[in-house]
Amino acid sequence: MADEQPPIKIVKKKGHGGHHGGAWKVAYADFVTAMMALFIVLWVLSQSDEVKQAVAHYFKDPVGFSAKSSGVIGEGRKDSGKKNRIATKSISMREFEQKKFEKLKVQIQKDIGRNKAFVKLAGQVEIEMVDEGLRIEMIDKKNNYFFDIGSAHLKPAARELLQKIGEKLKALKNKIVIEGHTDSRKFVRQNGGYTNFELSADRANAARRALIEGGLPVKQIDQVRGYADRRLRDPAHPYSLVNRRISIIIKYGDKS
Repeated sequence: MADEQPPIKIVKKKGHGGHHGGAWKVAYADFVTAMMALFIVLWVLSQSDEVKQAVAHYFKDPVGFSAKSSGVIGEGRKDSGKKNRIATKSISMREFEQKKFEKLKVQIQKDIGRNKAFVKLAGQVEIEMVDEGLRIEMIDKKNNYFFDIGSAHLKPAARELLQKIGEKLKALKNKIVIEGHTDSRKFVRQNGGYTNFELSADRANAARRALIEGGLPVKQIDQVRGYADRRLRDPAHPYSLVNRRISIIIKYGDKS
C-alpha cells in the first residue's frame, strides 16, 4: 500500500544533567566550603591578638609554623581556661570569707551585748565590710573610754574587749592590720619629737599587744599603722572625738 507510513520510533537519550545528575552536588559542596571559611574568619576575628598573629604566621609560613609555633593557639585556649578557673575560685573564696566575716561580726556583737563590762563600749564599736576585708573600729566618741587624752595606755574595759576580739580572730588564720588614728589637735611634747604620728602608732601597738594577750598569734599580724590625723573619719570636723579610733582590719585571703 503506497499510503502506509513507516512506524515512528522514539529513542530517549540518557544524559547527566537531569533530575538524577551530579551538578547540584558540586554546587552544594562549594556552598558548604564557603560557609566553613566564613565561620573560620568569624572565629579568628573573635580571638585575642596572640591567636590572630599565630593564624597570620601560619598562612605566611606554614612549615615554620608547624615546626616552631604549633602550640600557640592551643596554649592560648589552655591559658584562658586556667585564668577563668582561677577567677572563679577567687570569687568563691571571697564569698566564703564574707560569710565567715559576717558570722564573726555577729559573735562579737553578741559578746559585747552579754558582757556587762562592755555595756558602755557597745555604741562605740562599729563592724563593717570594707575593700580589704572586715573592719572592727573602736571609736572614742565620748568620755575617752579607750585612751586618756595624749596617752597610749589602754583602759581596763578596752583591753578586755581587745583580748576577747583576739580570742575570736585566732581561729580565722587571716592576716590582721591594726591602725591608730587621732584627731587634728596638735600634740607635741616638750622635746618636740613626739607628735600625733607617734601617738597613733603607740595606740595601735597597745591594741596589738592586747590582741596577742587574747590569743592572736603574732604571725597573723601583717601591719601596724599610725596615721595621726591623715585618715579623718569626719573630715568636716577635724577636732571631733570620732576621729580618735583604733581600726582592726581582718584581710581577705587574696589581700594577704
